[in-house]
Amino acid sequence: MEQNLNPMQQPLHSGFTTYSTAQEVIKGIDLNGKTVIITGGYAGIGLETTRVLTSAGAHVIIPARDIEKAGKNLSGINHFELEKMDLMDPASIEAFAERFVASGRKLDLLINNAGIMWVPLRRDSRGFESQLATNYLGQFHLTAKLWPALKRANGARVISVSSYGHQMSPFHFEDPNFEKRDYETLSGYGQSKTACNLFAVALDERGKDFDIRAYSLHPGSVYGTDLGREEPIELFKQMGTHDENGNIKPEVEAKLKTVPQGAATTVWCSVSPQLDGMGGVYCENCDIAEIDRGQIEHRFDEPASIRGVQPYSIDRENAEKLWKLSEEMLEFRFDAK
Repeated sequence: MEQNLNPMQQPLHSGFTTYSTAQEVIKGIDLNGKTVIITGGYAGIGLETTRVLTSAGAHVIIPARDIEKAGKNLSGINHFELEKMDLMDPASIEAFAERFVASGRKLDLLINNAGIMWVPLRRDSRGFESQLATNYLGQFHLTAKLWPALKRANGARVISVSSYGHQMSPFHFEDPNFEKRDYETLSGYGQSKTACNLFAVALDERGKDFDIRAYSLHPGSVYGTDLGREEPIELFKQMGTHDENGNIKPEVEAKLKTVPQGAATTVWCSVSPQLDGMGGVYCENCDIAEIDRGQIEHRFDEPASIRGVQPYSIDRENAEKLWKLSEEMLEFRFDAK
């Protein structure tokens, strides 16, 4: 079946590269007067995103599960607020969003950056698989409840930090929570990131009438984040990236992105005038990604080859189907009007 894809899903040749940094991307951009919310904005590429956006004048609100850890990590950064929130706790999401909307502030930029990976089967209080709950359903819920503030901005962007990992699994509409199939952590991760991509497609379709545009992105293969803190080393040995002692091979590490390079595509999607008037696209390496129709050879020991977007994860019919399922699972309507 031929997929229903966004014709804008093709590289722009932005002028940036795989190894551009977030600071290079934001050069010349003034964010004074802009209000930003970044989930997970206190660790890894989220922390670098916070640092770079605040350096350009933005005021950043960081909802965090661990306020103490967040405060320590953010030492030395100005123009931010910390708020309590847990993406696996719907009441926590509601309370945070209600406080922000009630403040009357506009929201220029929502960056759904927080995520988990490599975890064993865990479920939240509703029975949802933890990677789906954290990486996707939480951001759907948060975006829905912040919608009035996004509309106030008269030109907002919503960014979903996805991953090449979407290539590990399409979305399993019949069994999203692994109730009928064996749990595989990478399949759970891949499904959650496919959902992020589909969310950007459906959200952009609804938001463009209000000048709210949505994007998803792959930050790249980044060294130095804590995303893989529960990672199984045996798998990395099989992929050829680590030696028999579980250490990353120097020649592989040399090709990985640094954290400042890993944050660059998030910042590019957030501020680039090259994306004005367009949205619903999946980006990587500070550009719109190429659709992967089997023409890209992927090798995990060659990080630059870990690229491209699967058609199933940007298909408009899949996006609408997921939107309806998300509303059913969360038991509310996200009426983006």
